[in-house]
Amino acid sequence: MVDQMRTSRREFLKAAASTVTLPYVVAGSALGAGGMAPPSERVNMGFIGLGGQGSGHLLGGAWTYVPGGYVARDDVQVLAVCDVRRERREPARQRCNQIYAERLGRAGYDGVKAYNDFREVLARPDIDAVLLALPYHWAAPMAIMAMRAGKDVYCEKPIAITAEQTRVLIATARRYGRIYQAGMQQRSEYDGKFRLACELIRNGRIGQLKEVYAYREPGAFVPSAWTSDRSVPVPDGFDWDLWLGPLPWRPFGGEAGHTLSGLFVGDVNWSPHHYDIVQWTVNPDVHAPIEVKYRNGSIDYHYTNGVVVHSDSYPGEAVGPDGGACFVGTTGRIAVDRGNIVSYPAGVLREPLRPSDERVYRADSHSGNFLECIRTRKPTICNPETAAYTMNAILIGGISLALKRDLRWDPVKLQFAGDDEANRLLSYAPRPPWIL
Repeated sequence: MVDQMRTSRREFLKAAASTVTLPYVVAGSALGAGGMAPPSERVNMGFIGLGGQGSGHLLGGAWTYVPGGYVARDDVQVLAVCDVRRERREPARQRCNQIYAERLGRAGYDGVKAYNDFREVLARPDIDAVLLALPYHWAAPMAIMAMRAGKDVYCEKPIAITAEQTRVLIATARRYGRIYQAGMQQRSEYDGKFRLACELIRNGRIGQLKEVYAYREPGAFVPSAWTSDRSVPVPDGFDWDLWLGPLPWRPFGGEAGHTLSGLFVGDVNWSPHHYDIVQWTVNPDVHAPIEVKYRNGSIDYHYTNGVVVHSDSYPGEAVGPDGGACFVGTTGRIAVDRGNIVSYPAGVLREPLRPSDERVYRADSHSGNFLECIRTRKPTICNPETAAYTMNAILIGGISLALKRDLRWDPVKLQFAGDDEANRLLSYAPRPPWIL
């Protein structure tokens, strides 16, 4: 962050330190009452962004894979919830406090506080980690600010919307020694289907890997000018200016979901799941150039190990669209998604992996892996470098889609070779003070 951000944040932290409200302390909880671990064994967390995905993580949903969400875990203490929409943060605060009151047998428990401004959450010294489920443009800036404030971070996709943001994200995690987990849950969940496919293919069960079908087009942040005349009153309790954050100012037009129209080409939301598994399995040289070939609205990636990744689907294969891919080798193929894994020939899946076979990082719970790594300080299964490599593949493919031509990507320099027009799409000028 430039000095402008550092100064405003420094002033904010100084002011907030004198007004921090400590959590409601219950004597019984110190002994692990209500099935909870002692305070010294709990991770104190704040949750920023309480839409469908954020509230699912907090209270239980498809993205947590633990009944009742983080608030139900005995190794987590939720201290703060935050959203720029009052109608989201207040019910979340009330529900969390109700859960803890019932669990601890203490009516009137009020240890979970609600915030509009995420900087107040980051200013709390008693919070160890934050979970971010945000509009796309906020993911990297807020994660970077959180790590600078000494917090470990779980960040939902997309983890960044420019290559420049991925560079700063990695550098910040390294400099401040923070644990970071990207929300690429397929590496850990779904009964290990994706891990099994990865290990079978890496160990040559379909011969030499030649092609991959990713079933999803990539995407990129390609901002357009604001041309609409639509402007409606901002709903009561909605901090529109803070929602916009680093984006150029525009009047509220009634839209404020993950992003605003006209800012992206292709897909940066669902495609990270597909391409994360693809690159985990392809296992390319992360320092080698990648050739991106534009093909009539589709993209092909050519890696130096000889593998070609297509953004479209394998003809006639039903398995793959649900977050997966189809891998084609010289002697067979494997297709995998969240619901199924199939092989041709079928016997490939019936032959177990041998003790001598190559294995990959194993985690059976994505949220559990994050919490474990907070305690052990070992890298997560989807650490910043891994997540950034996947996200950059998606972004460069999206830029190729936007420009409708071939590109050559240097992952070390984080730029396109000899292409000024394409390189201008690798960053953007955020609105002050949210400047990288």
